[in-house]
Amino acid sequence: MSRVLILCNEAVGEQMAGPGIRYWEFGRALAAAGLDVTLAVLPFVPALPLPPVIPFGCLLHCSDDAQVRTLATAHDVIVTQGILLSTYPFLAELGVPLVLDFYIPFVLERLHIDTDTTASEHLFMHEGYRRALQRQLLGADFILCASEKQRDYWLGALSATGRVNPYTHADDPTLRRLIDTVPFGLPTQAPQHIRSVLKGVHPGIAADDKVLLWGGGVWNWLDAPTLIRALARITQWRADIKLFFMGIKHPRPLAAQMTAAAETLALSESLGLTGQTAFFNEWVPYAERDNYLLEADVGVSLHRDHLETRFSFRTRFLDYLWAGLPILATRGDVLSEQVEARGLGRVVAPGDVEGVAQAILSLLDTPNLRETYRPRFEQVAAAYRWEVVTRPLVEFCAAPRLAPDKAYLGGITTFELGPTPWWKLPGKAWRALRLGGVQGLARQVGEYRRWLLNCRGRQ
Repeated sequence: MSRVLILCNEAVGEQMAGPGIRYWEFGRALAAAGLDVTLAVLPFVPALPLPPVIPFGCLLHCSDDAQVRTLATAHDVIVTQGILLSTYPFLAELGVPLVLDFYIPFVLERLHIDTDTTASEHLFMHEGYRRALQRQLLGADFILCASEKQRDYWLGALSATGRVNPYTHADDPTLRRLIDTVPFGLPTQAPQHIRSVLKGVHPGIAADDKVLLWGGGVWNWLDAPTLIRALARITQWRADIKLFFMGIKHPRPLAAQMTAAAETLALSESLGLTGQTAFFNEWVPYAERDNYLLEADVGVSLHRDHLETRFSFRTRFLDYLWAGLPILATRGDVLSEQVEARGLGRVVAPGDVEGVAQAILSLLDTPNLRETYRPRFEQVAAAYRWEVVTRPLVEFCAAPRLAPDKAYLGGITTFELGPTPWWKLPGKAWRALRLGGVQGLARQVGEYRRWLLNCRGRQ
């Protein structure tokens, strides 16, 4: 039985954001497959109150970096977000198979997060993220991503980094053994309404009101202001439509509020919507989200038109699918394509305030809205159950392996196009000798001589 270590750099507990939820569910799925699972939260992440039931072997909060190393060496496979190799580079040097999760295209995401910095600071941080990404691409034995569109993006990056090579191709011409899709998933059990939380309970929301639900945080790459402006228009005609934000404050203690959240709050206040039509909650505990999802009438996810959107996988969409909640979304990402193709709600253009307002009114005017949409949701949701989407991860962890090109990569930290600088020739010769013996070294020397003669012939 493989011993699997999941290292999480996000808070895990009663209140969790996307990465915490994802690794909690990874632990559950791997344990259900009979694997010995430890989910470890890293030392720099504040501890949160834990749920009463832990559905896998062990959940612990690391006290220091030494404990991280001890845990890593005591397990047969490590699963984590790739960015952690910048903090713990030794994870790629232990000889333990390393699964890196690329479901967040973090380089694209950080372009939006760091817009509040100066131009020089922004560029400096971007260069650091780019180097971190290269380290991840070189260090991974198996890579997870969230969609086929993401996989195409990462295959391009892997090609540029040298990971698409004769070794990985011979191992599997499809490269599924190097990178495969593991989307965000859905629980197997149906959501349960335990107590009333919105209609007739929350101040300002009447029992017969219609509720729009913003299911996650308000991040810089999303577009809550367009929804606020659309709501201001709707209130001119109807007073029974209310908007509830499940999380305006990140669940991780001391996490800075993003600019988008502050702008959304200020805009709502200036339009006189806060506390009357728009309601902002700090964060809903993970185990209690069912109540909100089942009381709402429409789930909303709007984003701006940018590169991050194209390769994103909006995790809160999955909650809407799970609860059969009709969806209003901006087009441009893979899940909004599902909404449009499967008839799960309405899709609008980015920044279209009037389109959002009309789509909301159209959805809420649909008789028996949830009952009308339920069969469509049930069919789509079945493909996103955690036990379905995690199959590639479970299969790897059940029989972990080092990538077939690890010996070829050796101590490479970067791939360069063009001629090899003279000071790197001894290292290249040693790698040729180590991989191919004397004959391999001789072939490399011969190829280098032919290259030199060819270059001189062109001068």
